[in-house]
Amino acid sequence: MPIRLSNLFLRTLREDPNEAEVASHKLLLRAGYIRRAAPGIYTWLPLGLAVKNKVEQIVREEMNNAGAQEVFFPALLPREAYETTGRWTEYGDNLFRLQDRKKADYLLAPTHEEMFTLLVKDMYSSYKDLPLCLYQIQNKYRDEARPRAGLLRGREFVMKDAYSFDVTDEGLARAYQSQRDAYERIFTRLGVEYVIVKADAGAMGGSASEEFLSPSPIGEDTFVRSAGGYAANVEAVKTPIPAALPIEGQPAAVVHDSPNTPTIATLVDLANEKVKRAEGRSWTSADTLKNVVLALTSPEGKRSLVIVGLPGDREVDAKRAEVAFAPNDVEPATEADFAANPALVKGYIGPVTDGVKVLGADSTSKIRYLLDPRVVDGTAWITGANIDQKHVFDLVKGRDFDADGIADIAEVRAGDQAPDGSGPLELARGIEIGHVFQLGRKYAEALDLKVLDENGKLVTVTMGSYGIGVTRLVAVLAEANRDDKGLIWPASVSPADIHVVAAGKDEEVYAAAEKLVAQLEAAGKTVIYDDRVKVSPGVKFGDAELIGVPQIVIVGKGLEQGEVDLWNRSSGERRAVRLESALAELV
Repeated sequence: MPIRLSNLFLRTLREDPNEAEVASHKLLLRAGYIRRAAPGIYTWLPLGLAVKNKVEQIVREEMNNAGAQEVFFPALLPREAYETTGRWTEYGDNLFRLQDRKKADYLLAPTHEEMFTLLVKDMYSSYKDLPLCLYQIQNKYRDEARPRAGLLRGREFVMKDAYSFDVTDEGLARAYQSQRDAYERIFTRLGVEYVIVKADAGAMGGSASEEFLSPSPIGEDTFVRSAGGYAANVEAVKTPIPAALPIEGQPAAVVHDSPNTPTIATLVDLANEKVKRAEGRSWTSADTLKNVVLALTSPEGKRSLVIVGLPGDREVDAKRAEVAFAPNDVEPATEADFAANPALVKGYIGPVTDGVKVLGADSTSKIRYLLDPRVVDGTAWITGANIDQKHVFDLVKGRDFDADGIADIAEVRAGDQAPDGSGPLELARGIEIGHVFQLGRKYAEALDLKVLDENGKLVTVTMGSYGIGVTRLVAVLAEANRDDKGLIWPASVSPADIHVVAAGKDEEVYAAAEKLVAQLEAAGKTVIYDDRVKVSPGVKFGDAELIGVPQIVIVGKGLEQGEVDLWNRSSGERRAVRLESALAELV
C-alpha cells in the first residue's frame, strides 16, 4: 500500500522552528520526521521511522555478513556491574541514575560493555566457544549538559554496539579488522562520506582506537590529516618531541622588572622594548613560557590544581586536556582557587619542580607542574618569576627548572608536523558516526570473564568494541543531502522510492495517479502518494521538496497531452514524458 498523504500522520512547517540550530535539525522538524519531546529527546514520526529503519537494516545486514549475532539488552540496568568496572563513578554527571521502590540503584545504560561481558561469562567457558561477536541496536542514555543540534547530540539516541570475544590478541586483531571492513561497507551503502582517524579510547579504555568521521563544518570533532596519509582526531595527536639543545654556554637566567605585563602580548612588548637579544632578532610569543593553572575535579568530587607550562603562542585545547586528565573534569582555575593558593602569583607564575617553586619562593606548593612536549632540555624561555611584576629571561629547561611530567594539551595547528613524519597537518571538522576499539582485557578482567584454553588453563578473554550512531546517521545524511528547499535523501534510506503528486482538481488526474501508483507498487517500488484533494499544487510541490524523496512524479495539467513530469530532486532536472513511458523510466 502506498503512503497516502491524505491520512499520513504528518504536519509540515513553513518556517524554521526557533529551537533548531543546524540545517538537518530544521529540516527534520519541518518535514515531519521528528518532534521534540524534551531537550535532547525526540519522538520519531512515521516518515522518520521509515528512514531510521532503513539505516538500521543496512547496519544489521552488514553486521550479519561479518558473522556477528544480534541480541537485545534492557536499557534499565542494575548498578553492580558498573560499580565493579568503576564506571558508575567515572561517568560522573553524564549517567542517568535512579532507584526503584526498594531503593536499589539502577542506571539508564550509556553503553553496554558490562552486560555483554557478563552474558558471555554466564554462557561460555571454553576456548572452543570462541571467537564470538554479538551486537545489538538499542537506545542509549547520556545526561548531556548541553544537548544541541537535534539528533547530533541528544540525551536519548539509538546506537549499534557490537563486541567481539577472543582468546588471543591475534584473534582480536582479526575481529577488529572484520568490523572495520563492515563499517566501510555500511557507510558506502548509506552514501555517507567518511574519514577514518586515529582516536583516543577515552572512558572505554583499551589500546587501538579509530573513529569514522563524516566531514562537516558543523562537526564537533576536529581532526587532522597530512598529504602522506596520517589522520587522527585532534585529541589523539601526539606532539613530536624535538631534540634536546646544548645547555653549556647559554646565558644565565636574569630576573627583570615587568610591571603591568600579565598577558603574553604585554610581556612580548616589554621584552622588545627593554631586553635585546644577542642575535638581534625580536622576541615573539613563542619565546615565552605560559603557565596555565587548571582545576581537576575527580569523579568522586575531589578538586585539585595542576600547572602546565606551554609555549606562549599556543592555547590549551579543552578536549585534549580532558583526554590528558581523564577521568577528571577540567576547567581553568577560579579566583577562589587562587585565593586558596596565595603562592600562585596570577599573571607572573613560573616553573615549579616536584611541587616546589624554583624562583621567588618563600613557601612550597604541592601543585604538580607539567610541561608541553616542545619544552625540552636546553630550550630557554621568558616566564614568570613567581614575584608580582617580575619575569625571568633565559630560564633554561634542564638547567634552571624541570617538571613532574608531560601534558600534551596545547592546540594542534595547521602546518604542525604529523607525528609519523608524513608532512604538515591540515585541520578539518567532522561528525563522529562510528568508533572501533580494541578493548583488550579491561572489562574481562574486571568482571572475571575467563575460559579454559586448549591446555585446560584459565585465560582471560580479550574483547573489541564497535559502535555506530544510528540516529546520528539520520542527521548526518540530512545535513549532507539537502538544498534550500528541503531534504534530498539518498535512495538507500529514502522513506519511499518515488513520490507521486496528483496536482489538480480533475478526477482524471487522480485516476491516472492512482493507476500509476498501483503500477509502481506492482513493480516493487515503495510510493508516497499526495492524494490530498483540497490542497493546492504549490503546497504539494513545497511538501515534496521538503520531504525529500529523490524521484518525484507530477500528474497534473500535462495529462491533457498524455504527459506527466518526472522531477529528479538530486539533479534538479524536471521534464515531461509520456504517461505510458513513465513507468519504464522509473523502474
